[in-house]
Amino acid sequence: MIGYDWTEAKFFWFYNYMLASLILCDLDTKLSDLRNLHVFLPQSIWNLFSGNASGWTLYGSITSQVGDQDLIEHSIVQNTGLVDTGKIFARKPSYDSESSSIATTASENLGSHQSDSSSAEPQETVSEVTQVHDDVDAQKAETEGQEQTSALSTSVGESNKANTASMSESLDQKVVQRRIPPPGDGKKIYDIDPMLKSYDGHLDYRYGQYIKLREEIDKNEGGLEVFSRGYEIFGFTRSATGITYREWAPGAKAASLIGDFNNWNSKADVMTRNEYGVWEIFLPNNADGSPAIPHGSRVKIRMDTPSGIKDSIPAWIKYSVQAPGEIPYDGVYYDPAEEDKYVFKHPRPRKPTSLRIYESHVGMSSTEPMINTYANFRDDVLPRIKKLGYNAVQIMAIQEHSYYASFGYHVTNFFAPSSRFGTPDDLKSLIDKAHELGLVVLMDIVHSHASKNTLDGLNMFDGTDGQYFHSGSRGYHWMWDSRLFNYGSWEVLRYLLSNARWWLEEYKFDGFRFDGVTSMMYTHHGLQVEFTGNYNEYFGYSTDVDAVVYLMLVNDMIHGLYPEAIVVGEDVSGMPAFCIPVQDGGVGFDYRLHMAVADKWIELLKKRDEEWQVGDIVFTLTNRRWGEKCVVYAESHDQALVGDKTIAFWLMDKDMYDFMAVDKQATPRVDRGIALHKMIRLITMGLGGEGYLNFMGNEFGHPEWIDFPRTDQHLPDGRVIPGNNGSYDKCRRRFDLGDAEYLRYHGLQEFDRAMQHLEEKYGFMTSEHQYISRKDEGDRVIVFEKGNLVFVFNFHWTNSYSDYRIGCSFPGKYKIVLDSDDSLFGGFNRLDDSAEFFTSDGRYDDRPCSLMVYSPCRTAVVYAAVDGNEDSSLVPIGLVPDDV
Repeated sequence: MIGYDWTEAKFFWFYNYMLASLILCDLDTKLSDLRNLHVFLPQSIWNLFSGNASGWTLYGSITSQVGDQDLIEHSIVQNTGLVDTGKIFARKPSYDSESSSIATTASENLGSHQSDSSSAEPQETVSEVTQVHDDVDAQKAETEGQEQTSALSTSVGESNKANTASMSESLDQKVVQRRIPPPGDGKKIYDIDPMLKSYDGHLDYRYGQYIKLREEIDKNEGGLEVFSRGYEIFGFTRSATGITYREWAPGAKAASLIGDFNNWNSKADVMTRNEYGVWEIFLPNNADGSPAIPHGSRVKIRMDTPSGIKDSIPAWIKYSVQAPGEIPYDGVYYDPAEEDKYVFKHPRPRKPTSLRIYESHVGMSSTEPMINTYANFRDDVLPRIKKLGYNAVQIMAIQEHSYYASFGYHVTNFFAPSSRFGTPDDLKSLIDKAHELGLVVLMDIVHSHASKNTLDGLNMFDGTDGQYFHSGSRGYHWMWDSRLFNYGSWEVLRYLLSNARWWLEEYKFDGFRFDGVTSMMYTHHGLQVEFTGNYNEYFGYSTDVDAVVYLMLVNDMIHGLYPEAIVVGEDVSGMPAFCIPVQDGGVGFDYRLHMAVADKWIELLKKRDEEWQVGDIVFTLTNRRWGEKCVVYAESHDQALVGDKTIAFWLMDKDMYDFMAVDKQATPRVDRGIALHKMIRLITMGLGGEGYLNFMGNEFGHPEWIDFPRTDQHLPDGRVIPGNNGSYDKCRRRFDLGDAEYLRYHGLQEFDRAMQHLEEKYGFMTSEHQYISRKDEGDRVIVFEKGNLVFVFNFHWTNSYSDYRIGCSFPGKYKIVLDSDDSLFGGFNRLDDSAEFFTSDGRYDDRPCSLMVYSPCRTAVVYAAVDGNEDSSLVPIGLVPDDV
């Protein structure tokens, strides 16, 4: 065992301790009962008393390197399959004579040469490690039968014998074993939302399916914590003696590993399979100790499938690249020398109370027409985000995607960071720098669908339609032109759960924004349906219970392993209990994206100001489920795409190109646009949720849409969709416009910065005190309180109000802490920001006191209640120096 000095005396103490412990368990024990424990011992010591133990394979994994006594006590239960009742659970061997002959015969299709390490000899039956949960009756677990089939529920053949011990060593090096808490009773949702009681049949069934799946995982895989570490078994794993490659491809008839390292010779490294469709090969180190596959080698798996011979990128590949002049990607064996691997230097920041997200895309983050890099984003964009006052950065398009214009949503390689922007270590450096700046980093993760590519994606991976996805029409998203996962498949669950954990463990992301959750939760995928809020829409035959249970599993796994992690779900349906913890019966997200708000603003911007209804605005912003947090946004990347318009473009249109210089007279359209751009963003942040999101560049009203480089597309019917000659001109962010003090874009950027710093100081998004005291349709005025702040919005296009009385909760003195009309923000300076305002007694607008203010047209002003000795802290946030 790595980290332990196995002297002879210590070994015999260890052996005697195990025997004594087993006797205390009142078990009929013999030496062979310790067979699985050999993985903790050097082979030479085991052979002293057991003979040849090489036929036994590892089923469990000790994931903590603790004191000897703790290790022994845990190993007796974990690695012999012993539970409190003393029962032993066993599975049939993976290789019998039939499966062996299948592997040998099928391999002839790819070449008769068999690797020395790929022997297909029969193997003995072994005891499986099980970690049955405390509240699961052991007798029930034994007699219920196996309802799910695991690709790892039996060993993967004697080809393991050269690397099983080393595999266990790699698992043993984990520093701390973490445990995912057991499920609750799932009943609290009925107390939170009594209306759900009418749908308890559906909800109890859903929770029952979740409990059942957790129990099956506990019984067959050693628990969710172990199950979610599939990347330690599948794909390429390195040990002291060599490299093991495993792949689940049950439809394949033969498979071999090919690549630069063996000159793409399909006969050189033929793989063997077990009866559950797991193909495997072990490549021992070269004579000089170097790995058989050099770092950076291109690799693929060649399979004889029902659809013919095909070369695929390994499903668990950690890096892939596109060779110059080629279309399909190649997998890359990525394993740099220890001295070249990036080492994280900074701890994760604490989870912020109020979440202010800067949504970003690395590739288009340059001011130049080019694909930007992780390194440039780290050095140039992260400091900008910090200066603006955001506390989180959400990064799109991380998972490898062969089609750049998919915005990263047609994923081809789920475990590989996009190579367009740099190497995996470059990405780690980016995240570490963000942590140094105090920014949490969220990944825009895609588990809702996958690219339909067959050459470099998961589609038809083993030559069958239904390996990772539903077969037939159910497995195809007609609008997105992509494949849909089968969340009821055991190995799909392993793959996706492990994928989420991989990004948290390996790259230290702080959480996720799960894309397309609405599509996952319903068999109609939210297409051609309208959600009205009727609960029948959420709990019926159109609900994909398998998908919802997967979301419960992944949220439980994430929060169990990383309590500080943040998980946001993109759901437009309004599914009840979406942001309630799983143990209480909910789906388990921390936040829901409040997507209806952006749609409302676009709807209003198509109308004249006179047609806006302030009550409608307030209703949309506050129409969310009690007790469930939301991330709100006025616009995201969706509104910035070509074919759509940003808020700034809706407001100012082509005038943005000619009238944004501060030394030039603005048009009425520009004046209106600048005023409403600020008001829309502030009221969205003020009333819309507990978190706020902005897509990069929109903070200063980016004047250009996003148009990815593309060429002409020739359709089968002869039509041609014109491209843009592969131009990157509109696939960038003109940060220079927001920084230019001589342009009006700068004022919008400064207002956004002031808004973020105001929230940082007062925490108004998550304040428990919120009261909307006025929605005046005649005056077009909205007044509301958040904490000790009073927000006053005057949406009237011409009317300004002097001595305008507004209600408030706290008596005393108020001062202006944010004024959208400040000249720093491109306003007209109609207010004296140094003025003091004193309250009058007597109820007004159902508030205990009130104060008189001046409210100019198209302005948003925030007042703060202050004590006499706090004046110095109330300088308007927009005037705070840049280095704050």
